[in-house]
Amino acid sequence: MPEMPEVQALVDFLGEHAVGRAVASIRLASISALKTFDPPISSLEGAVVERVERHGKFLDLVTPAGHLVFHLARAGWLRWYDAVPTTPVKPGRSPLALRLRFDDGSGFDLTEAGTKKSLAVYVVRETSEVPGIARLGPDPSAPDFTLDDFAAILAGRRTQVKGLLRDQSVFAGIGNAYSDEILHAARMSPYALAAKLTPEQVDTLYRAMRDTLAEARAAAAGRPPADLKDAKRRGMQVHGRTGEACPVCGDTVRQVIFADSTFQYCPTCQTGGKPLADRVLSRLVK
Repeated sequence: MPEMPEVQALVDFLGEHAVGRAVASIRLASISALKTFDPPISSLEGAVVERVERHGKFLDLVTPAGHLVFHLARAGWLRWYDAVPTTPVKPGRSPLALRLRFDDGSGFDLTEAGTKKSLAVYVVRETSEVPGIARLGPDPSAPDFTLDDFAAILAGRRTQVKGLLRDQSVFAGIGNAYSDEILHAARMSPYALAAKLTPEQVDTLYRAMRDTLAEARAAAAGRPPADLKDAKRRGMQVHGRTGEACPVCGDTVRQVIFADSTFQYCPTCQTGGKPLADRVLSRLVK
């Protein structure tokens, strides 16, 4: 799933390649991806993109006719073309969800792999009309998001920090991958309860979060969409590296399986060498 650093890189890329261009055509290949009906998606045709913004993990193309907002979910992606294919867009079982062409022939596809389709597209007059955006918490990478802000959010929450970091209503933009990386950098167990953290641990977690996101954003900056996935994987210390050696201590990276996802951690760095329970406790991490 693309998270804040990759989504911001896509925003920056589209800011360079889409702003000032008029939408020549926009076609849906997956009807279920479109979550709104008024304004119709066709109302964007002819409109010029004025700017591109990010709201958590949502991308927002702003035009005088409205906002084209999309969330790539777990398996979605954006594929850019300098010359969009001329083949007709037909609803079906292909990964293609939407194709947008600008007046100069360039444009992009929104695609989604797998059979579980969660990619979402919205055409709205105001971004507050998108439920996921209306529920977003603060952006933890924002320049004005302070340690005091972070501590106030954690205070009194008897919630495991892993679930808290990836809760979009608490912190906008962090997902499963970067929450793994943040906790590894902080040398903290995913099962640690926010309310029980000492002030020193809160400070450590805050700095790990800020540094991890800043480094990932810097690594993604300037890359075209086609390169972002591989760059993200290469930058991971523990996420997606089950069975490999931790680059910090050399211990074996382990994983916990829960619901329809997993997370990875290093026992030596994060849990005093003790493997985490993988069943009853894991159900508490949401």
